[in-house]
Amino acid sequence: MAFDSTSTYVATEALKQAVDAAVTLERPLLIKGEPGTGKTLLAEELAGSIGTRLITWHIKSSTKAAQGLYEYDAVSRLRDSQLGIEGVENVANYIEPGKLWEAFTADERVVLLIDEIDKADIEFPNDLLQELDRMEFHVYETGETIRARHRPIIVITSNSEKELPDAFLRRCFFHYIEFPDRETMQAIVDVHFPDIAPKLVAEALEVFFDLRQAPGLKKKPSTSELVDWLKLLMADELARESLYQRDPVKAIPPLAGALVKNEQDTALLERLAFMMRRQGNQRR
Repeated sequence: MAFDSTSTYVATEALKQAVDAAVTLERPLLIKGEPGTGKTLLAEELAGSIGTRLITWHIKSSTKAAQGLYEYDAVSRLRDSQLGIEGVENVANYIEPGKLWEAFTADERVVLLIDEIDKADIEFPNDLLQELDRMEFHVYETGETIRARHRPIIVITSNSEKELPDAFLRRCFFHYIEFPDRETMQAIVDVHFPDIAPKLVAEALEVFFDLRQAPGLKKKPSTSELVDWLKLLMADELARESLYQRDPVKAIPPLAGALVKNEQDTALLERLAFMMRRQGNQRR
């Protein structure tokens, strides 16, 4: 299998090689990178490119590894037994398969996305080591063993909120998605907006990369936020004209809410603009 860019996703050579290497080694692909760089979208595009199903397990701070295997609803079974409901003697009626169970028992090879694994407890990755290694797990309530019919392609994303255990990292193929350079960003924009005016892209990219280089910015604008901003600019003629005629000492671009996401960064950009105006006045 050779993963490549699609009509809706631009993959760098390094990312293509990482996907192919993980598939060849039959190891989970651990993807890190800034938010908005397409980590989650990678799994969706990978599944689409090989014509298979995507199973997504979104991880929260309260998620436990066992939930990915199955959950046994003992409370419902007890209640049903008290009410005399038929079928209560069959424990399998009270077991809810998790995402790994779903991926292991699929009739075809699927892509399993474990999204934002670093949101969970620090022990979460270690609790999945055996299941991901052996591609099987035991259901204690029924005595059965669930084995993978077809080894799923596993993509794991992380925003580096927590350090992952070494034992878990050893079992993964790791790739960090670098933030796109201008050439790659141009290709991404072309994929999303094939008919966009070149002048608009040029001006928007200039502002976008200037914003990302602003010293002290708490949250740099991401690729997905650039796409949102361009969509707004294409729909608003006044905003486009404001962008074309912008004053270089004005650090806040039109429709900045698509790019700047908190009041600290807004205040920082306003201070930078004020300092630039004052320096300009002093030179006169």
